[in-house]
Amino acid sequence: MSFFTKLNPAGGVADFWSEFRRPNPYRWPILFASVLITGGILSMIIWDEVRIPPPRPKVTYISTFAEGRTDAEIAASNLANQRLQDERQAEYEARLERQRDAYRALGRATGIDVEAIDERVARERAAEQAAQEAERRKLLGQTVDDSSE
Repeated sequence: MSFFTKLNPAGGVADFWSEFRRPNPYRWPILFASVLITGGILSMIIWDEVRIPPPRPKVTYISTFAEGRTDAEIAASNLANQRLQDERQAEYEARLERQRDAYRALGRATGIDVEAIDERVARERAAEQAAQEAERRKLLGQTVDDSSE
């Protein structure tokens, strides 16, 4: 059995023609609307323009560092930056401590056992720091083992 015997359009065309020949006052407007909609969709597909992508933009990198810096200048800049970072971290920790003092004073005023809470928080911080240190040592130990192979 052939593939095209299943897809024979003769029956469909004959059915269309028998229905279209029957007197119906809306057959011409329906045919016109059908052709217009189909033609509109096909025209959008046919007239679709495919353009090449635009050229990649040229990137200009702006550096705040002078070109040709020596290693000593880079090291001095890194040290100055580290000092600044340390100062900022110290200021941040001082603000946190002032905030904790304010909360301790509020806790004491409301009758909360502030010392027990401080001890629990200190234990949690110590455990967290120990876990971080163990993870750091583990990672460093793996790096040393990998480099020796």
